[in-house]
Amino acid sequence: MAQAINPERGHWYKRLDLDESFEVVAIDRDDECIEIQYYSGEVEELDQASWDLLDIAPVAPPDNWSGAFGTDNRVELDFQADSLESALNMMDRKNS
Repeated sequence: MAQAINPERGHWYKRLDLDESFEVVAIDRDDECIEIQYYSGEVEELDQASWDLLDIAPVAPPDNWSGAFGTDNRVELDFQADSLESALNMMDRKNS
């Protein structure tokens, strides 16, 4: 029987039946809809009842979280800031 694990956006889980990891990318609590994206890039939409039937376990994000996308959204900053506000201001100036 499947464990009762609540989905959390941005968290990674492993489907034990498929031996595949996925991330919860969106949750619509009003429609009870959960959108997941497998490491391979495939997207699947589940209703709450289907989620509850999954045999899953929480897992750490993969080392290369961009997976099949071949992207890396990390931004490297070449400056130091003494506060979040000053860092945001520096980024704004740099991007304008």
